[in-house]
Amino acid sequence: MALLDDGAWQGKVWTGDWTEASGGTYTAVEPATGESLGEVGKATPADVRAAALRATEAQRAWAAAPYELRAAVLRGAGDLLTLHAEEIKDWLSRESGAIRPFGEFQVHTSAQECYEAAALPSHPYGELLRTGAPRLSFARRLPAGVVGVIAPFNVPTILAIRAVAPALALGNAVILKPDPRTAISGGAIFAKVFAEAGLPEGLLQVLPGGADVGEALVTDPAVRVIAFTGSTRAGRAVGALAGQHLKRAHLELGGNSALIVLPDVDVTAAASVGAWGTFTHSGQICMATSRHLVHESIAEEYTAVLAEKVAGLPVGDPFREQVALGPLIDAGQRDRVHGLVTASTEGGATVRTGGTFDGLFYRPTVLGDVPVDVPAYQEEIFGPVAPVTAFSSADEVAALAADSSYGLSLGILTRDVTAGLDLAGRIPSGLVHINDQTVNDEATAPFGGVGASGTGSRHGGAQANIEAFTETQWVTLRGDLPRYPF
Repeated sequence: MALLDDGAWQGKVWTGDWTEASGGTYTAVEPATGESLGEVGKATPADVRAAALRATEAQRAWAAAPYELRAAVLRGAGDLLTLHAEEIKDWLSRESGAIRPFGEFQVHTSAQECYEAAALPSHPYGELLRTGAPRLSFARRLPAGVVGVIAPFNVPTILAIRAVAPALALGNAVILKPDPRTAISGGAIFAKVFAEAGLPEGLLQVLPGGADVGEALVTDPAVRVIAFTGSTRAGRAVGALAGQHLKRAHLELGGNSALIVLPDVDVTAAASVGAWGTFTHSGQICMATSRHLVHESIAEEYTAVLAEKVAGLPVGDPFREQVALGPLIDAGQRDRVHGLVTASTEGGATVRTGGTFDGLFYRPTVLGDVPVDVPAYQEEIFGPVAPVTAFSSADEVAALAADSSYGLSLGILTRDVTAGLDLAGRIPSGLVHINDQTVNDEATAPFGGVGASGTGSRHGGAQANIEAFTETQWVTLRGDLPRYPF
């Protein structure tokens, strides 16, 4: 049976079962057609407070449960994501505009996040410490308590589950606030999956909402850790608010990631790599290749080949057609992308292909001869636009790539991999891929950026997840009471 076919989610939020939303509803809109997909429950700050109280009660028993139980629930969730992959891919195509292969990637990676998280409950959770006193001294990791997860619209399944799964596995309760634009594929799906996997009530609650709900989640005293993925602007606000309330905020933010193309590469192959990095999911990925820095000896050839490769890519409805690019999420995002292209061409860049749109369908766009002071070079685009800028030396390209407030992902294409690794060491970046583009993600790998891209690796891999969602406690044991001078 399908997860959501009964429509019980419509107009509701998940608190352990579908319950009426106190804030009314959002209309879930299909970007490709503008049609309604249903009504999503709209949470309010009052819902957050009630959810936090429920979560606090449920979390105590969950933290004390046998680790095998927590592991079994996470394995079950991974199995259910795989079992219902076709339905989830349909929702991803209709709600977020993802083409089928990108939907497949999201479902596969989401299941892997659950399987990797299933190993966390049995992971060693402490260490014996040296001590100068006659006692046993050790440190252990305990669940943080209630974790707030705020997830974005662009890759709604992965960017929610990569925090939800490890947080639950490590004994926490979770309140998930998906973006209202993708509250089905990024929220309702997980509510049903974890319920069917046997997760006790109150441990995962799903509250779609706006900034007021996000603020309530950050400020609620019962929520001890915030895992936020979104724009740098919003992340700064979340981080500042979390700091005021003395709680940890793990921030995975925007990017303006560079792909460096050195002169010894096969240009046609390099252009294919660059095209994938920029145009996957219409560029609506934080790791998207946003700046193509190409050696001046091959820059013109690279630009021409890149433009030729993408000029004929089909753009359309990914649910009903076989296309390479789906729609942008909404008109606001489309207008922002087009504004960056227009301003950049006025500043000296040349449109080699694209630069036009029909509704929310934006043509893949290649900009050549891009000056370093135009918006398409300076800012995160979050759309299907590839700006190409030439460089003359390794020193120059290292300075160009490093001259950004962002530091999320970096790709370097070269036959000399040692030189590529040396070059990467000169450029601040949370992720580096030698001879690959910038969009890479695995459940086993720590993920995160530096600078305006966030607060470092806070997702992925056992150690990063344990550090993110537990607290360290120092414990000592004596066999007898000590004697003190008073």
